[in-house]
Amino acid sequence: MIRVFRPIPVEQLKLLVFDLDGTLIDSAQDLCNSVNATLAHCGLKHLKSTEIAGFIGDGALMLVRRALAKEHGSAVGEEFLETAYAFFLDYYRAHKLDFTYAYDGVLEALAALKHLHNQPRTMTVLTNKPVRPARDICAALGLAPYFLHIYGGNSFATKKPDPEGLVSLMAEAGATAEQTVLIGDSQVDVQTARNAGVWCIGCTFGLAPETLDANQPDVLVDSPKDWTAALSPV
Repeated sequence: MIRVFRPIPVEQLKLLVFDLDGTLIDSAQDLCNSVNATLAHCGLKHLKSTEIAGFIGDGALMLVRRALAKEHGSAVGEEFLETAYAFFLDYYRAHKLDFTYAYDGVLEALAALKHLHNQPRTMTVLTNKPVRPARDICAALGLAPYFLHIYGGNSFATKKPDPEGLVSLMAEAGATAEQTVLIGDSQVDVQTARNAGVWCIGCTFGLAPETLDANQPDVLVDSPKDWTAALSPV
């Protein structure tokens, strides 16, 4: 199902920018397992997966910080955080593909968008996940060939919702804000799009669909299969 709140001028789009977690892939279980492994390593109790899922979206460091604050108290020392974060990264790198998968219809939708009405469009990924596991996951799941660039939370000096990464992608693709759309599943993606002045498609099947209620995108879709219709000229 597609709900349009502000029509996107799809015929002039040149750049499609995708979030990763909750948009292209369901990585929740591996992230939750890695967080709980980190908590156990630090002598803390496990959290419920539903709690951890609510911490995802602002990068791995913030994910670990929020989990530690929940179990250890709000005053998390920086040295303690750095030690826990290092363990999390090592663990996640080894277990990032235990349960992670591309959402049903993603590969077919990307293939269709790549050649949609022979329009020359560039597709890229902009995620707050560290770039190395982001690229490894995209390669392992067959997503990488569709994207000119895959950038992570440590690819730029700032993370989403700061528009720096998105603006850099636009410059690389030679696209204006009016020619760019960001596709994501959370308020972080909507805020990033608004901060850069680009269009936004929200995905209700992702990890944080409830946050889209207060931060309305231009278009809402319920499945990756809806991307093609949402981005097709009438």
